[in-house]
Amino acid sequence: MSRNDGPGPEVSARLGYLLKHAQLRMNELSTRALASLGVNGRELAVLLVLAGDEPASQQQAAQRLGVDRTTMVALLDTLEDKGLVSRHPHAEDRRRNVVELTAAGQDVLERGTRASDEAEREFLAPLDPQTARQLRAALRTLVNQPPPRSGRAGEAVQ
Repeated sequence: MSRNDGPGPEVSARLGYLLKHAQLRMNELSTRALASLGVNGRELAVLLVLAGDEPASQQQAAQRLGVDRTTMVALLDTLEDKGLVSRHPHAEDRRRNVVELTAAGQDVLERGTRASDEAEREFLAPLDPQTARQLRAALRTLVNQPPPRSGRAGEAVQ
């Protein structure tokens, strides 16, 4: 292998590089797995959030996924256009839109979850099961950290 093949050890050992390229690979596998269903991974995530026991509002779904309202409205517009969700005013608070899966949405959710699970198995296949569980646990710990505080060390943040 020549020095010009790949990014080299100085880059390929960096955490940012590794996370980015792992995410790109996972996205590639998920996109391929979900293509026949007509949804992408982000849309599947919305369906998963909406599949809870009680109907969710647009705002609740946005909060659970950590996206802004404008992005959530665009995602729901797309899913509604595909016939996968329906929106209607809340019975007690007409300012609030309730979003529910349609029968087609429930079907895509079930099949999409299976397809996504298979893509994850393929992604994690090079790892033994214990290492794959540890990777998930470590990433969950990192993702669930509170957002970093702004300001310099030792300064109070207002």
